[in-house]
Amino acid sequence: MPIAMPPLPIDAALPALAEALTDGVSAVLVAQPGAGKTTRVPLALLDAPWRGEGRIIMLEPRRLAARAAARQMVRLLGEEIGQTVGYRVRMETKVSARTRIEVVTEGVFTRMLLGDPELSGVAAVIFDEFHERSLDGDLGLALALDARALRPDLRLLVMSATIDGASVAKLLDDAPVIDSPGRTFPVETFHLEPDPLQRLEDQVASATLAALREHEGSVLVFLPGQGEITRTAERLATRLPANTDLAPLYGQLSPGEQDRAIQPAPEGRRKIVLATSIAETSLTIEGVRIVIDSGFRRVPVYEPATGMTSLATRRVSRAGADQRRGRAGRTSPGVCIRLWHQGQSAALEPFETPEILAADLSGLLLDLASWGVSDPQALAFLDPPPAPAWAEAKALLQRLDAIDETGRLTAAGKALAKLPLHPRLAHMVVAGAEDGDAQTAAELAVLIGERGLGGDDTDLGRRLERFRTDRSRRAEEARSLARRWAKQAGGSSGEDQSPGHHLARAFPDRVAQSAGARGRFRLANGRQAQLDETHALAGAPFIVVADVTGSATQGRIRSSAALDTGELEALFASHIRTETTLTFDPASGAVRARRQRRLDALRLADETAPVTDFDTAAKLLAEAAIKRVEALPWSKEQKAQRARASFLHQSLGVDWPDLTDAALAADPAWLIPHILGETRLSAITAEHLGSALETLLPWAKKQEMEKLLPSHFRAPSGSHLPIDYGAENGPALEIRVQELFGLDRHPSIADGRIPLLLVLLSPAHRPIQTTRDLPGFWRGSWKDVARDLKGRYPRHPWPDDPIAAPATSRAKPRGT
Repeated sequence: MPIAMPPLPIDAALPALAEALTDGVSAVLVAQPGAGKTTRVPLALLDAPWRGEGRIIMLEPRRLAARAAARQMVRLLGEEIGQTVGYRVRMETKVSARTRIEVVTEGVFTRMLLGDPELSGVAAVIFDEFHERSLDGDLGLALALDARALRPDLRLLVMSATIDGASVAKLLDDAPVIDSPGRTFPVETFHLEPDPLQRLEDQVASATLAALREHEGSVLVFLPGQGEITRTAERLATRLPANTDLAPLYGQLSPGEQDRAIQPAPEGRRKIVLATSIAETSLTIEGVRIVIDSGFRRVPVYEPATGMTSLATRRVSRAGADQRRGRAGRTSPGVCIRLWHQGQSAALEPFETPEILAADLSGLLLDLASWGVSDPQALAFLDPPPAPAWAEAKALLQRLDAIDETGRLTAAGKALAKLPLHPRLAHMVVAGAEDGDAQTAAELAVLIGERGLGGDDTDLGRRLERFRTDRSRRAEEARSLARRWAKQAGGSSGEDQSPGHHLARAFPDRVAQSAGARGRFRLANGRQAQLDETHALAGAPFIVVADVTGSATQGRIRSSAALDTGELEALFASHIRTETTLTFDPASGAVRARRQRRLDALRLADETAPVTDFDTAAKLLAEAAIKRVEALPWSKEQKAQRARASFLHQSLGVDWPDLTDAALAADPAWLIPHILGETRLSAITAEHLGSALETLLPWAKKQEMEKLLPSHFRAPSGSHLPIDYGAENGPALEIRVQELFGLDRHPSIADGRIPLLLVLLSPAHRPIQTTRDLPGFWRGSWKDVARDLKGRYPRHPWPDDPIAAPATSRAKPRGT
């Protein structure tokens, strides 16, 4: 028999909601915590005229919440579960032909939609706790809205406590928004200053014990994850009053353990529930009057650069902190103790980041491809999927052969899409079926998705062994689920494959190779991760990593399995590449070759090899050579030629090549073609450099250069003297002054446009004067210079009129 339903705040909003769904097909209900929306709204819609015989589907973000909501409605109706109200969650279904309200998890709803896009027999879909913005929730709503093309009569109701109702209403074609106040008793809030030197578990344990002494009722403690819950429980176990029980609450517990945690404490006893954020919404734990909030939560964070999702500890948002606080006032006045400074609350993010903005999108992409959509912009999402994560998801699905280049589902992709698994795991099960061992692959998929089954060993092989002998109800249900998946994939009996073999199919980018030190590994995607060096797998040459947390350089492996070399070679034969790499060895001054076999970032073999790629060798050698252009074996003539060309470049412009050391050091291309076949710096000769110069300075240019910048100066004395084009102050000529007698114009180059800098020498080849005006020198300071030279070199001629005197390179004959 139905029991009397006590009045709840949501009751006042039900008429408006009924009217909105009678007049239209969409509505948004913003109901504060404690309003009673989760249990009252589905029951109220049972009598709606538009429902007919159709079912009402209500989505919950978690299995625990789905079961709890269904059971509370069953109690209100005075029925058994599976009659009017039932639920469908992973590994458990409680529905019958009589069921009119089905509470399902969001992932289950996606499978329902993909299997039946018309949602035959469904009158309405309710999205409860939509503010959590899970990926499955966003996808479910987008697909349901798209299904309206087939089912224009399908009612959609989005319910939440903390959400921007206007944004959701706009997504639902300007659906009406109904507001409902909650029923929250007063909650007094305290803040405790955290001690940075004290572990979080110690602070939580101290706060919990103090709260038990100072306040009445049971306690709900929010902690980031299972590890913190376990350690806090250890600290509290021996210090609690005799009438107080400890109850952990997190996702990996069995359904029975979760249900016991949310049941009210027996008469005369108190309960401490140590929970993750699983207890933030949808649940009312009777008797809780004290909430202790650590201020942290653990969230999955996807890294597109590595294609991996890791768990990260983050500060709770303000909305999340308010939800937690409200748990203390659901049934009576309570207190909330926050383990952070009061001033920090304003710095918290307003809401949690929607999962679609921080998650691995490969499952979403596969579901959309199954729906016939390759562009997410074609569907209505509150937040569109980020482009980098979408690109990574597309690359992964193409590697799994699930989609083609256009994003359309392949035959293999259709097989993957039939399984309610992440595409990696679905691929593993389907490939396992092809190998004749779908059962092992499916069992591994269960273990990866259901932490705690088979224990918590990092070695999934060991966990699989224990799982197969576990006789608990949870393990039996998990094995039954694995058998269904194996059968669905077309599994048949055959030879058992190792766990590592199967996992490598799911995680080809996470095949890992020992990085030398025990317990340290390099993954095929380039990331590094480690195991405790005492673990049995720490010494394995190869493993497959299924789960890793931490940074890209300091990852901690959470689950993996050994992979032997033969399996790796067989599985990845088409992906293993043999390549010869060349490097320049500065110590020997030579190019060295090494032949490597690689699987992505993994080096399977590495050995020396002969250099056969002479193009690359020449490039490496040239790059090394130009680091010290000046040290190359240039001949004297080559240096002069470079200097002349560089001077023309500086004087006349880019028609002439810049052959200075700095210019040649900027790009090795000038040298590469001329040292093909060489592998050592010492093998580069002046002949190689001369060949390069001939290319840089062709014959015609060289002839023009000879005309503009002759390499030598023909002196009046008949001497043929070199011109120094590399001189600091411009082209210079060192010449004994007597050899210029008789010359009445200054020597120049470039058709007379550039005067040479004359460095006039004594008969002993010592500088006596520099000038760019020889006639001026003759007319000016020559007499003083000649007087001095005559005293030092009496056997040489020093005429008073050098322009009229004959040039000579010799001294006067003796006796003259």
